[in-house]
Amino acid sequence: MDDTSPLWGIKNATLSDKTAEKEYGISRAEIMDAISAGELQFREGSMHGNPWFRLLRVEVERFIEKKYGAAVLKEKLAKKELLEINRELKSLYARVKELERRKKELFDT
Repeated sequence: MDDTSPLWGIKNATLSDKTAEKEYGISRAEIMDAISAGELQFREGSMHGNPWFRLLRVEVERFIEKKYGAAVLKEKLAKKELLEINRELKSLYARVKELERRKKELFDT
């Protein structure tokens, strides 16, 4: 039993091959090569007949760092975090706008 076994059940510790391509900018061929070389573990999944691979995020990040360097990984992680922050801000702005509208509605009555 390897030390990564518990990670398969933790939320956000895994990602699909499609998500890895989008978030880290690596190709499917690179993922397949890394799987073949034993650098990435995977679990197979299928949704509506479409197969996909579930990968461990820490291994994907380790692979990116090894192949492209720590600076590239840091940049990818920063971009990902910025997207998440912007998404949350947009949601919060919409919520504030709704609350302001409701506040105005209550004062006008």
